[in-house]
Amino acid sequence: MATDFTGISIFIAVAEAGSFRLASERLGVTRSAVSQSIRRIEDRLGVALIQRTTRSLILTEAGRKLYDRVAPAMSDVSQAIEDAGGEARPSGTLRLAVSSIAERFLDGSLFTEFVSACPDVTLDVTITDETIDIVSEGFDAGVRLGEVLEQDMVALPVSGEQRQIAVASPGYLKLNPAPTHPRDLVGHRCIGWRPSRDVAPYRWEFTEQGRDFAVAVQPAVTTNEMRVMVNTALCGGGITCGMEELFQPYIVSGELVAVLQDYCPPFAGFYLFYPSRRNVPPKLRAFLDHVRRWRQTALR
Repeated sequence: MATDFTGISIFIAVAEAGSFRLASERLGVTRSAVSQSIRRIEDRLGVALIQRTTRSLILTEAGRKLYDRVAPAMSDVSQAIEDAGGEARPSGTLRLAVSSIAERFLDGSLFTEFVSACPDVTLDVTITDETIDIVSEGFDAGVRLGEVLEQDMVALPVSGEQRQIAVASPGYLKLNPAPTHPRDLVGHRCIGWRPSRDVAPYRWEFTEQGRDFAVAVQPAVTTNEMRVMVNTALCGGGITCGMEELFQPYIVSGELVAVLQDYCPPFAGFYLFYPSRRNVPPKLRAFLDHVRRWRQTALR
């Protein structure tokens, strides 16, 4: 029986993505082509490899055994081909899931320089603050704060230490005495943030004498858009809380004033992370190298 290497590759992609749709997007083929390929393998083997419902996809016992045997072998074949052919030219679509608060990473210069250096690579950047599984969602890499990274990910720092601070406009503080302790926030008009509609507003976090604690403010305004937070604070709408990098230009200009700074120590910054695996695609490897160079320049 001749081996259908293309079909096996598609089967592996489906098994790892957990979805025909995600596998088709990652492979750049139609969902129909993925489905037909899996059906051909199952017909030739005379056994079902995948069980599908309208909501989920799981491997059968036979499918799991096949995946466990062929996935490492196909990985070795891919590596051997890459080694034999030398360094492949980075190409294809590089999908990134980036936190909205990674201000410096998202300023545009990093992406502009990368696509200029690697014209055969297309960047697809999704801004999300949800804790998603980048593998199952079809992303090559992501950017998050180090404190929320999964332990099985490889992580590359893309910022220095970060700080979360509370700010308000001089006009607001003229009418409302500045809080001297985070517990005073319950008596202030606050501007809150949440990553999505079905998630509770973010609890503002502070540190006192080495002890972390959170204050559950009751925001007068809640949004999932940082610009709304900043603009509302600039107009005297109340106190808001977020990353220092977001507010720094307005603090320098005097349009916003930082409060409660003694309760806002620095913490680990942002990391570019990706799955721990031996075969890093050329497009991702090129991006990692570019980020390392960019990071060295940013630190000067």
